[in-house]
Order: sequence, then structure tokens, then C-alpha cells
Amino acid sequence: MKQVGLFLLISLVIYVSVTAVLIITDRPTKIVNAQEPIEFAALTDISYDQMPDLQPYTARDGAELNYRLYKNSGNTNAILILLHGSGWHSMQFAPLASELSAAGVATVVTPDLRGHGFNPAARGDVAYIGQLEDDLADLIAHLEAQFSGEPILIGGHSSGGGLAVRFAGGEHGALADGYLLLAPFLKYNAPTTRPNSGGWARPNSRRIAGLTMLNNVGIHWFDGLTVIQFAMPQSVLAGPLGSSATTAYSHRLNSSFAPRSRYGRDLTALTQPFLLVAGLADEAFIAEQYEPMMSQYTNSGSYVLLPDTGHIDLLTTPELAPIVTDWIKNLP
Repeated sequence: MKQVGLFLLISLVIYVSVTAVLIITDRPTKIVNAQEPIEFAALTDISYDQMPDLQPYTARDGAELNYRLYKNSGNTNAILILLHGSGWHSMQFAPLASELSAAGVATVVTPDLRGHGFNPAARGDVAYIGQLEDDLADLIAHLEAQFSGEPILIGGHSSGGGLAVRFAGGEHGALADGYLLLAPFLKYNAPTTRPNSGGWARPNSRRIAGLTMLNNVGIHWFDGLTVIQFAMPQSVLAGPLGSSATTAYSHRLNSSFAPRSRYGRDLTALTQPFLLVAGLADEAFIAEQYEPMMSQYTNSGSYVLLPDTGHIDLLTTPELAPIVTDWIKNLP
């Protein structure tokens, strides 16, 4: 019996030592002379004069989080929550949200996810893995108090699309009546993802592996460590919105902002109707791979691929709003 105990102790020491080496030897370094793998001009060169102001809601931990509300000008009863991508915030949906609400197809809600935006309590961090899902569930409860009985649609772009898939596969997934996935991030090793998302993401892979190993045995003490940086264009960082950019994530935020490691399980839970739209010129993802890969796990979606459309351009292309409008109008 003592020998078994000694063996387990030695195994634990070795396990923890390996994680320590992985974590310590793969620290983030400053991105110097970063190229601009993803062009943000489609979002930084437009006017936001008519964009609604941020308004608060209270999450379950008492934190005050913010969202923008684009009121439906018609009679269609639907609430569409759009989740922004990595590094940015709710402003990215201003053109699309304005068009959809003006068309009378839905009331559109665009939150600044925890850890993002202009004045987050802890930029690039959350308190625990899964907190973004809880925040989204709390936002839904807040909206349902205002718009009782209306269907809830959850959409997201890039990592926001990944969060939508994660939400579908989690404990709150049944709160949504449909999903809109705009060039979603499904996982670093999914066949849809280019290496390092086309150069946008700079992950500390060994550190992520070490922290994941600790998480697997219930240790979360070091989840606040930075594990990924983004090659945010210098034109954005030096511009008027530069202070609102989030250029690095902790392990717990990075984990919260994507499907789980076995992403097929989250996709299998995606039984509600969904629409996926992506551009064939996407710099971060391989649009042609979405349908063949995802259809292995779920058959509840439809797919639209737009030619000559990049990752950020997708959000402002004139073709997007009519496609989404038709999909919402034809939901069962």
C-alpha cells in the first residue's frame, strides 16, 4: 500500500513538473513589426454617428456589463444577439445591426463581452472558464424581461461564432431558438482553420498545454496567465479606437471564447436551425471546409459562401443583410 502511495506521489510530482516546464518556458513576447494579416479598414473607415449608446445589464456575479440595442422598426418578433470576434467589441456589428433592425426583421443586441470594449474591469480576462456563457444567459434573461415571448437568435463572428457554438453545447444551449454563424472559429485544429488563423493569432501552445493539464486535475490557480496575443493592425492601435482593442487573452478567457476541445460534441448539440455565412477570400479560415466538416455532426444548418469576401469584409458586404433577413423571415 505504501508503495502504491509513493508511486502516486512520484507520478504527481512528475506531472506537475512537466506542466511547470511547459508554462514557464513559453511566455508571451511582444509582437514586433507585426504584419497586418487581417485588414480592419472595413470597420475603421466607416461612420458610427448613428450607433446606439451602450446600456448596462447586471450579470450573476454583480458585474455591470454593456450592450447596444438596435430597435426593430417593423413587426417581426425576434431578438438577435450578435457576439463580436477576438480583440474587438460590439461596434463591429453597427452596419449589419442597423440594416437588420431598419428592415424590421429583428431587434438586434450587440454586447461588449466581458474583458473587452472601452473600459473593462479586467481587459482580456474573465473570472473562470465558462463565464462568457453565463454572461450570455444573463443577458438573455435581461432581454426576455423586456421582450417576453419573442424568439432568441444567437449570432457571432469569428471567435464570437465559436462562442455561439460553445453556448449551444453547454448548459444554456436550449435558450436559443436559432444560430447565425459568420465565419466562426471552431478550433485551432479544425479543418476550417488556417495555421494560427492566418497569422492573426499568436498562441503560446506549450503554456496552453501545461495549463490544460493542470485543469484536467482540477487546478485552476494559474488560469489568469496570458496564453495568446493578436496581431492587431498598427493602423487600428494608433487610431481613435486603439484604446478599445484587446490584444491578449488569459487562458480562462481564451478557453471560454471557443468550442470545447472536442468541438464535435458542441456541434452535435447544434440542433436548432442555423445559418453559416463565410467569405471565400477569408484570411483566417477555409470557407469551403465548413459544410463538409460540420455536416458530420449536425444537419440543421444551411451554408452560404460569398466570393471575393474577406474575414472582416464579410461584416460590411451589402450581400450579408439580405441573406440574414431572408433566413430569419423563413425560420419555422
